[in-house]
Amino acid sequence: PSWLVCLRTNLSLFFPQILLCFSAVKSFSSPAAPLISSASRRSQATAAPRHSTMSNNIAMEEEDGFGAKKLFNQGFSYTYDDVIFLPHYIDFPTDAVSLSTKLSRNIPLSIPCVSSPMDTVTESHMAAAMAALGGIGIVHYNTTPSAQAAFIRSVKSRRVPIQSSPIIFSPDSRIVNEFDDPAVPCVLVTESGKPNSKLVGYVARSDWSGEKQGAKLSDYMRPADESLVVPSNYDLDKLDSHLKQQERERDFAVLAEEGGVVDVVTKEDVEKVKGYPKLGKGTVSSDGSWMVGAAIGTRDSDKERLELLVKAGVDVVVLDSSQGNSIYQIEMIKYVKRTYPQLDVIGGNVVTMSQAQNLIAAGVDGLRVGMGSGSICTTQEVCAVGRGQATAVYKVASVASQSGVPVIADGGIQYSGQIVKALVLGASTVMMGGFLAGSTEAPGQYGMHQDGTRVKKYRGMGSLEAMSKGSDQRYLGDKSKLKIAQGVVGAMPDKGSVLEFIPYTMQAVKQGFQDLGASSLPSAHELLRSQTLRLEVRTGAAINEGGVHSLHSFVKKSF
Repeated sequence: PSWLVCLRTNLSLFFPQILLCFSAVKSFSSPAAPLISSASRRSQATAAPRHSTMSNNIAMEEEDGFGAKKLFNQGFSYTYDDVIFLPHYIDFPTDAVSLSTKLSRNIPLSIPCVSSPMDTVTESHMAAAMAALGGIGIVHYNTTPSAQAAFIRSVKSRRVPIQSSPIIFSPDSRIVNEFDDPAVPCVLVTESGKPNSKLVGYVARSDWSGEKQGAKLSDYMRPADESLVVPSNYDLDKLDSHLKQQERERDFAVLAEEGGVVDVVTKEDVEKVKGYPKLGKGTVSSDGSWMVGAAIGTRDSDKERLELLVKAGVDVVVLDSSQGNSIYQIEMIKYVKRTYPQLDVIGGNVVTMSQAQNLIAAGVDGLRVGMGSGSICTTQEVCAVGRGQATAVYKVASVASQSGVPVIADGGIQYSGQIVKALVLGASTVMMGGFLAGSTEAPGQYGMHQDGTRVKKYRGMGSLEAMSKGSDQRYLGDKSKLKIAQGVVGAMPDKGSVLEFIPYTMQAVKQGFQDLGASSLPSAHELLRSQTLRLEVRTGAAINEGGVHSLHSFVKKSF
């Protein structure tokens, strides 16, 4: 029929042009493929003759993944597990990867690790260990200002990541059951029975017997001689040498400074630390002491707390809030920078570019990113506010980098691959809570779970239990009569010492950087910005395939 002939004629005339327009729009919206240079593309274009056939019009250029800018601008909130990096080109060994970075504008670190200011994660022992490793610890403020300042002084006064909490009595005291704990090597005796007092003697475990239980310590204690006490700034090698010289007398030494007793270190403690991966210089300030940070709130009372912390020697402060974009935090940032201009202040928490811009304008030296991503946090569930951590880190870092403000990716870290993702997406450091909870250095005593696992308590600072101690200020709820939990109380299995598992974790991170062709954090950030590094979103099946699967049973050991 004539109408069919007419239709055929029109389609043959216009269909190729329609397809050509569609193809042009598609290629305009797609980013360049990552591993082919623009020059190569031009040479390929010149080498291949253009044809006007329909098959060439519908042929589209294949490419691997997406650039970060395109991926994170589609309106989805991605977590670390949602995305995966595609491998790049390797031209250097793993040992050539440098993880040195900055916590804030003026605080350099050898490794990008920060312990979270939680009362079941960071006190003096954890902070000392993190500094020894080349990272830094941020001491929580869910305690009195004087107690928090004491934690800071404890870190600043020692050079070994060992802490024993020595038992100290006065000469008139009597030992009851202190030696029931096999970890106690001795009982120290000072003039007042307190650490900040002159050491006068000690009772070693080997000297103790049950019949002495009712007698005063002054009746049978050994006097404190010069060989018992060593300066608190002795490093591990000096302590080891001293203990070997005193081996016949005793297997412990007392660390002391002018103000009194700092700690007791045993030969067993030193041998254990020597058995871990070798420690470097650590994170030290200009006076040679370990660097340590502290968290504070945004109330007027925190100004007095800050004064005590500065006197104790704190190196950086973190304004601790679940939602940092507030008038309270902005005013506190300005107060800190005005009153203590040499002190770095880290603001947060934030998850959006506009939040970050407000705090940068106020004068922060670093930004803490994350809202509701922690394993014990329920903020997103309770308040319907937050953001997937991968998206949050990328977005905030894209703004902060323009002002030279380092970003701390806070929360959501369960294993080394997530650290790689956080750092490559723009973070300078990762802040860890659950990853470090349950370790030897975390506060608290070990207990036994009903299934026989050795555990330590780990609780969110938004849990009702923690808020009853004062952390409700972090959620701007300290003045509310009705307390709403934004966290839970749980337990973590014994993970051993951070001095052992953090070095292995950092080695895994280096291998991840090598696979991406990034020899440092700055080079990783540049590869991301230039769209050389490509990403894809993973399906549930892909996430499952990327882990251990299809086995009857297995034992998973990281190192």
